[in-house]
Amino acid sequence: MKKLALVIVLLSGLVLTAQRNEGKRNGMRDFNPEQIAELQTKKMTLALDLNTTQQKEIASIMLINAKLREQKSVERKANKESESRPTKAERFAMQNERLDHMIAQKTKMKNILTLEQFEKWEKMQHKRKSGDKERKTKRK
Repeated sequence: MKKLALVIVLLSGLVLTAQRNEGKRNGMRDFNPEQIAELQTKKMTLALDLNTTQQKEIASIMLINAKLREQKSVERKANKESESRPTKAERFAMQNERLDHMIAQKTKMKNILTLEQFEKWEKMQHKRKSGDKERKTKRK
């Protein structure tokens, strides 16, 4: 009887933990690309004190990025359903494409932002990337 009660307590704790984490992982998945771009632009405006011209240019970049992320998400889901894994050459091409996009993104931002804003943006990006690494290590 004690063992049964212990198993029930452990299972209920597991279920509660799984439900609590489920809401955190959704983030902006419920929003369309236009809404995501608008929210990201507003966050950057607050963080970097952007003027209206900069806001418009950043908004267009964020919209392109949001649409690209949505497209990649659809492709990942399709690949997951077909259960096919990319080859080494395909993985290399994807990594190369991602890095090229990051370089282009950085160049665009450098052209739009002032020197102070750009430095602050780079710090924000570095902080975000280091936070991503910490979250990944916590999951394991």
